[in-house]
Amino acid sequence: MASAAEITEIALHSPGDISLTSLFWQAHIVVKLVMLGLLFASIWSWAIIVDKVILYNRMKKQLDRFESVFWSGQSLEELYQSLSTRTTHGMAALFVAAMKEWKKSHETGSNSFLGLQTRLDKILDVTIAREAERLESRLLFLASVGSAGPFVGLFGTVWGIMQSFQAIAASKNTSLAVVAPGIAEALLATAIGLAAAIPAVIAYNKLSSSAGKLTGRMEGFADEFSAILSRQIDERRS
Repeated sequence: MASAAEITEIALHSPGDISLTSLFWQAHIVVKLVMLGLLFASIWSWAIIVDKVILYNRMKKQLDRFESVFWSGQSLEELYQSLSTRTTHGMAALFVAAMKEWKKSHETGSNSFLGLQTRLDKILDVTIAREAERLESRLLFLASVGSAGPFVGLFGTVWGIMQSFQAIAASKNTSLAVVAPGIAEALLATAIGLAAAIPAVIAYNKLSSSAGKLTGRMEGFADEFSAILSRQIDERRS
């Protein structure tokens, strides 16, 4: 680890070298770790953002396509047979889960219509929760980066400034050539923290809103499908 005198010596010999790369390599080891951590958090945040944008667009298309088929007049049995053999998500997953319980209850000869309705509603709720969890997974990381990133960067800045002041005190030289590089190194940590936090906050708000809208569409379909099954239960009861 470089001593205060060595830090001062570096600053005196390279006062004009304040490129980002030079600022990083001249920074204290603690400040370097803060910068590297924030850079990793930023890269991972962008990976999550891209993944979620692709996922939400694909989910929206799946919901539109399923609604078009479901309300086209195709029989529920035919639709179930075409979907039950493959992995489903969104409304298709709700439909398959409810139909599976519907068919299982009739195959076992259950006469408890009230119990069947309760089980169907419970299965729809559980499936919605599972799909919502898939949509919202890893969004908490974006919220954490958005809230903690600036403070982590500020920690690096405070630490860097402390080291700069120690170097100034050791050299007893307060010229701008000595002070500027150390301050610039310290402020770079805050800049990286803000660069990581700002996109994470914006993306978290936008993605959370999109996830809520998709979940709301699934909840609306679940209510409509539950009503359809409820009418069929009433018809069988009568």
